[in-house]
Amino acid sequence: MDYTKFKTSAGVMAQGDTGLRSYMVSVFRNMSSALAVTAVVALLVSSSAALMSAIFDTKLLWLVIFAPLGMSIYMGVNITSMSVSTARFCLYIYSALMGLSLSSVFLYYTGESIVRVFAITSVVFGAMSLYGSSTKRDLSSIASFLYMGVFGVIVASLVNLFLQNGSVEFVISVLCVIIFTVMTAYDVQRLKDMYVNFGDSGESDVAQKIAVYGALSLYMNFINIFISLLRLFGERK
Repeated sequence: MDYTKFKTSAGVMAQGDTGLRSYMVSVFRNMSSALAVTAVVALLVSSSAALMSAIFDTKLLWLVIFAPLGMSIYMGVNITSMSVSTARFCLYIYSALMGLSLSSVFLYYTGESIVRVFAITSVVFGAMSLYGSSTKRDLSSIASFLYMGVFGVIVASLVNLFLQNGSVEFVISVLCVIIFTVMTAYDVQRLKDMYVNFGDSGESDVAQKIAVYGALSLYMNFINIFISLLRLFGERK
């Protein structure tokens, strides 16, 4: 979809619209639930030496790395034909797969630094979400630059999986923090615009499915900011 051709929420929605408020609450509730699933799975897996060995000492590692990508593509292609409950189930499967992948952070970083970086990420994410929700500026003008940036860091990250270059990882981490922080504000505004165009009621099936897929977008922004900040400021064991 070309979101830049949508009507914008600033000119259409009343600020206190009940449907919009219900819809945005649903987006962040879905995202928070997905983050909780990720945290629980990561903690459980990291506490089991057998599970960690089975994942990270075998070729199963590659499945763990790329399975979330496959799930996100599946949701993007099929979201309109899914029921709301199926969409939520897929979101939780995605977040569980991410939990498997992120379980390794508990081996490399201290628990205190993980909590501290998570708190910093929450503040940054919350501030940009508030900005994206309240600003009158049309952020779609920077969408192309954001997507090019995302594509660039994905390619660089895949290449660095094999190079294992510390300097490249540092640059990627800095870029990720910048790109996904700005992307958070853009996505929140985009989700409001999608509600204007498709979600006639915050409780309608269309609005709820948009809320689930929107939660996936915001979840990915949060995780990328968190991982990047952890690489930059986390205390290694």
